[in-house]
Amino acid sequence: MKRARIIYNPTSGRELFRKHLPEVLMKLEQAGYETSCHATTGAGDATNAAAIAVERGYDLVIAAGGDGTLNEVINGIAEKPNRPKIGLIPMGTTNDFARALHIPRDIEKALDIIIKGDTIPVDVGRMNEKYFINIAGGGRMTELTYEVPSKLKTVLGQLAYYLKGIEMLPSFKPTHVRIEYDGKVFEGEVMLFLIGLTNSVGGFEKLAPDSSINDGLFTLMFLKKTNLAETIRIISLALRGEHLNDPHLEYIKANHIKVMSPEMVQLNLDGEFGGLLPAEFQNLYRHINVFAPLDQLRKEDRVDEDKNVVLKNSIIDDEDQENPA
Repeated sequence: MKRARIIYNPTSGRELFRKHLPEVLMKLEQAGYETSCHATTGAGDATNAAAIAVERGYDLVIAAGGDGTLNEVINGIAEKPNRPKIGLIPMGTTNDFARALHIPRDIEKALDIIIKGDTIPVDVGRMNEKYFINIAGGGRMTELTYEVPSKLKTVLGQLAYYLKGIEMLPSFKPTHVRIEYDGKVFEGEVMLFLIGLTNSVGGFEKLAPDSSINDGLFTLMFLKKTNLAETIRIISLALRGEHLNDPHLEYIKANHIKVMSPEMVQLNLDGEFGGLLPAEFQNLYRHINVFAPLDQLRKEDRVDEDKNVVLKNSIIDDEDQENPA
């Protein structure tokens, strides 16, 4: 019999998952899984629980919670040589990674995807000694997601982020950075930088429309220094997917990125505080297998040979830049 370990955040999604846990356990048992569960107790607990699940040889780890819970689970298994498959039951506020994979918020439907058994390999980002599955970023604007109290998110949902964003707008200011990406360099002032693995950021699915979850490449975006009015204008364009040609925005594909700054710049990893610059980002190609509804994935996220060629060429170009003749 296969073995599954559920790691769930009891406070996510207005605490609905805990109420449905008996039915979830019954369905997994009927599907042939010997299942146990772990309720997280605080920051870092899901990482420890996931690492223990790997050591004990579980075939499947199910993350039931928001983007933060999934991030912790990924950090518990990403560095291990024998990584279990990952199932996802999205119970958070934005659920960016679940959106990218078209995994519904309905507990029963998300569980059915896991039970069906179809998986897809996905890239994982490594930032220094930490990992992320969806987005990394820096700059005052990216601090929004972890400055919203969890209780407020539980009560207000996505509205909590909008209210906090309006409150923080006057404090947005540029930061001087040096960004090295695949042998190229940008140095100057930016309002923020984002390093994405999927098309969904902050619940908005048009920010990185051509991104892929498994092509070995990050989508690197940075907004150059602008005034408050211009910043608001570009954000409004981004929400509609009309921002890519704006001269204030750089939109780049890269496999290896370094970011440095003389200032103290906080980092955001999958919506949580991720430390401070400097940071080095590496894309770990198709590092983890995740259960997903394959027939609903965007063409950019499906596995095909063309992506292998793109990645190979990118790596060759990177090596040529680092080792010129």
